[in-house]
Amino acid sequence: MTTRTVLFDSPFLLGFDHTRSLIDRAARAASEAYPPYNVEQRGEFSVRITLAVAGFSPDDLTITLEGRQLTISGKREGGGQSADNAYLHRGIAARGFLRTFVLADGLEVDEASLEHGLLHVDLRRPEQVAETRRIPITTR
Repeated sequence: MTTRTVLFDSPFLLGFDHTRSLIDRAARAASEAYPPYNVEQRGEFSVRITLAVAGFSPDDLTITLEGRQLTISGKREGGGQSADNAYLHRGIAARGFLRTFVLADGLEVDEASLEHGLLHVDLRRPEQVAETRRIPITTR
């Protein structure tokens, strides 16, 4: 059963299916709890997403951008399990994850780096130069 946002069911808002799907994706992404992350404003034109991915190597992580949806996934071979290890307490998660973010128009992925168990994905919005254009008027 799918739930639809009542606002977009109005006959006056035909053709807004894309907007509805963005809202649905954002709601699903907000309900995910693992891995924890921060979103940081780093100046007027840049944003950084930081995910806590302790135990994952760069080969275990994948970052893709499809349209405006940024997807970050992590999968460890064997799930971090080893027959030689007998844990008395296991507090560090070894499970895979899939985290999605819907980016605003014009936001671009600049770079990604892994540092001390934190995955940083830097985003930027190119500076927009105000452009004034004169439109010629034709006569007929």
